[in-house]
Amino acid sequence: MSNWNQVFVNEGLFGVLDHGEISTETADFSNRLVAPMVSGAFILTGINTGYVNVETRVVDRRPDADTGGWEEVIEVSVQAPAGDLKVESLELGPDAGSVHSLSPAGPAWYRLRVHARGRENLRDKVSIEPVEDYLLIVWPAPPTEATILRTSEQAHRPDLQ
Repeated sequence: MSNWNQVFVNEGLFGVLDHGEISTETADFSNRLVAPMVSGAFILTGINTGYVNVETRVVDRRPDADTGGWEEVIEVSVQAPAGDLKVESLELGPDAGSVHSLSPAGPAWYRLRVHARGRENLRDKVSIEPVEDYLLIVWPAPPTEATILRTSEQAHRPDLQ
């Protein structure tokens, strides 16, 4: 299942939230792209305020890693205690175009792979027209450590790959 939308960002964040639950105090911002919480995760954007393009895919198992065309790709484990993971604007709520749940197995642990490009285009600026793209792939999986598949340094320096 795939779904592409524009999501409103405020304060440099949007969420993959479980039934709207925001547990900011539990967020792990250490990889600077995706911050898992006790429930769901924040996605950290380059822009401060505006819209970003987001595509979501739900799969039944870990897909092959395809980092081509993406500046950053990071996987984290996210928990969905309510079993209702959805892309959400932290200011406007659930994305109107994202009607499907990203947690088809219900309450469980999932793996979230976040692909990003364009985060440096308008760093900390406002952009009503999207200048950043995100691909979020989710599948059921037991919790494990974060995996960095590609960093922006690798995307701009082939010798680091």
